[in-house]
Amino acid sequence: MAVPSWLERLRAASKTALVQDGKWKIHYLFEDGKEMAEEYDVQTGQLVSRKWREKNTLGGFGKWQVEVGEPTSPLLGALESELIKESSSNPVFMRKDTLSSFQWRIRNLPYPKEVYSVTMEEEQRCCVIRTTNKKYYKKFSIPDLDRYQLPLDAAALSFTHGNNTLIITYQKPKEILAAEEQLQKELKKIKAANSGDGDCKTQ
Repeated sequence: MAVPSWLERLRAASKTALVQDGKWKIHYLFEDGKEMAEEYDVQTGQLVSRKWREKNTLGGFGKWQVEVGEPTSPLLGALESELIKESSSNPVFMRKDTLSSFQWRIRNLPYPKEVYSVTMEEEQRCCVIRTTNKKYYKKFSIPDLDRYQLPLDAAALSFTHGNNTLIITYQKPKEILAAEEQLQKELKKIKAANSGDGDCKTQ
């Protein structure tokens, strides 16, 4: 079964943990040099953010790539930020999961719900958002399903629209829910070793 392979990678990774600002922050360093940083809500255990980075061809660290959570704004100088500023009315695509589902939100989409279609391209292993008025198009994958080598299920996909925001929901398959439960147990072992807020624990 393919599911344990990703869990085994997580278990084998070097982990550093920190409790800060009500969030449980875990940094993973994998054998191949890739890094993953996750933040969980201390109270609920809900994943708040996940980002990745890997070394570039020169051996230096590349930029963090956000997978879950608010997209990071590019750091520009004070003068540049005054001159080059992304329009606040542009659509903003971000992933914000719940305990039972993967969820994506696209803000600043004012069109009514009937304009949108969200479909699954099984061969390309991605979801596609289209609008009948040709105003918005987006293709995105679900990395978690790829990591666990699970098939895409069109029946798990749904969407709604309100307050100028399109919300797309994909119900997590039972294999991922079970794996996440195991991972939470692993993380609690590190958490139990922490003596208090602000302490670090490396495993």
